[in-house]
Amino acid sequence: MAIEALAPAGTGVRIREAVDADWVDAGRICYEAFATLADQHGFPHDFPNVAAASEPIRWLINHPRVFAVVAERDGRVIGSNFLDERGTISAIGPISVDPHAQNRHVGRLLMDAVLERAHAREAPGVRLLQIAYHNRSLGLYAKLGMEVRGAFAAMHGEPIRRSFPGYDVRPATPDDEYACNSHCLRVHGHARAGEVREAIDAGSARVVERLGRITGYTTRVGYFSHSVAETNDDLRALIAEADDFGTPGFLVPLSNNDLFRWCLEQGLRVFFVLNLMTLGLYQEPEGAYMPSVGY
Repeated sequence: MAIEALAPAGTGVRIREAVDADWVDAGRICYEAFATLADQHGFPHDFPNVAAASEPIRWLINHPRVFAVVAERDGRVIGSNFLDERGTISAIGPISVDPHAQNRHVGRLLMDAVLERAHAREAPGVRLLQIAYHNRSLGLYAKLGMEVRGAFAAMHGEPIRRSFPGYDVRPATPDDEYACNSHCLRVHGHARAGEVREAIDAGSARVVERLGRITGYTTRVGYFSHSVAETNDDLRALIAEADDFGTPGFLVPLSNNDLFRWCLEQGLRVFFVLNLMTLGLYQEPEGAYMPSVGY
């Protein structure tokens, strides 16, 4: 699929599918775009350096179930966007535009490209998490028809590294897939089977057992991973035994006051707040969960 468009300001911008060779420029732009935005608003950087931003960008570009696009001007990459197609609901982002090319409709073109892709695939819904202090992107997504569904705190700090009596946290195995997907279906109305299977294969997924029964799972406690459980105590057990949270941490629904306060009591801090925005199918979650940066 190739999409070409002319920016309304009259500057030629081409939108095309990304290839492996794009990851260096796209990763650098991702770092610079988010760092510039954070500096403008007095927040810490999402990624500590270019390498930290480039690693997930390269992974996304090369993933067979992620639709990746870049924006070019005069043969030079000036932005990128992604559509994660591993589940029933597709996740958008991260979207980033070269700071020197912003405010010229490039972000709108990148969003149009992934939304067109989702429409062509008849995806029942798409979602993203938007950094709350970025007013322009909030306005753009709202104009595209997306609705704000909730707010989430990115929690960061030193790992807690302790166990909860009666809660056994262990690596997930292929035999655990059904239980994990069942929990996700109960809470969200759909499973995230593709992500769960990949995390199990990679060795990053964990489950928590209580009274000999799986009561929750996480694909990895961190910004790019999600967790689902029966209770907040199950989530606490998964969080407490995590080796690290990465940067900028893991996401906690601000509507879950009990879990949010507990994180603060453990010495964790709020990195920033994000808004969940959706288009299409959406079911209000019923249970304990933590989203990924996709949703």
